[in-house]
Amino acid sequence: MRLKKSFFVRPALLVAKELLGKYLVRRYGGKEISLMITEVEAYAGPNDKASHASRGRTERNKVMFDEGGRWYVYFTYGMHWMLNVVTGPQNYPAAVLIRGTDKVQGPARLTKHLKIDKRLNARLADTKSGLWIEDRGFKIKSSEI
Repeated sequence: MRLKKSFFVRPALLVAKELLGKYLVRRYGGKEISLMITEVEAYAGPNDKASHASRGRTERNKVMFDEGGRWYVYFTYGMHWMLNVVTGPQNYPAAVLIRGTDKVQGPARLTKHLKIDKRLNARLADTKSGLWIEDRGFKIKSSEI
């Protein structure tokens, strides 16, 4: 079952924990690829010094200020795309970086493998964008996190 927007309009730390074991699904070039999310990193609001939003809204991070459920895709080190999903309410900048899956480790390798780039930035995490997250019933125990 595809995760609805309401899943993402919650605190980043809670969303991050609950994304583990969910499936990142990419439809591209007539193919569909599903990967289980195994590693994430939360950016929990404007006071999180590791967050792009800690210094306020910019052209680059403005999607983080949208309501949860959108992709935040940015370019880093002049060579890699990073995939985040925005969380929380409108005007509260928070997101979760997808760092790894069961088959692809590392956020840059993941975006390369799934052919993710700036065209997905600010798009909704749904089937229309070609990139979404599904709950297939797999649960990760708190002790495994």
